[in-house]
Amino acid sequence: MLSRRIVVGAFAALSLSAHALAHPHNVLTNEQHGDIERQIMAFRAALKDAVVARDAARLKGMYAESFTHTHGSGKVDGRDARIVSLLTDDPTIEMASASELSLRVHGPDMVVLTGKSPIRNTRENRDYDFRWVQVYSRASGEWQLVVSQATRLPTTS
Repeated sequence: MLSRRIVVGAFAALSLSAHALAHPHNVLTNEQHGDIERQIMAFRAALKDAVVARDAARLKGMYAESFTHTHGSGKVDGRDARIVSLLTDDPTIEMASASELSLRVHGPDMVVLTGKSPIRNTRENRDYDFRWVQVYSRASGEWQLVVSQATRLPTTS
């Protein structure tokens, strides 16, 4: 009976080893991580350039087809509505100055970026601070913005 346990245990260990070898984890080197960070920051700059140039076609390629943005109010916009907001100079996190940036690389093809930005409320002619998150994904070798969300911070006196 002991030999059967050894055989079953060895088979289980071999199965687990084969599975681990078949699906290796994507561990990024510091250099790869830094390169992805630079790519995302360059993407953000290119997005601003496309807005300034009023290049709707380029912007459409920079946002995933399924892109959504959730506003601080809870309103949700899709890709086309977001591009309209950008091209009509609505205040957006993409165009606002940003601080407290935190970029987390989740493998070679996904990045989560968080930050804080002042966003102008045009009706009140006043800035409010927002914390926001953006998720980037690489498809066919190109980065795209796939989702973003902004939350208005409480005002301080």
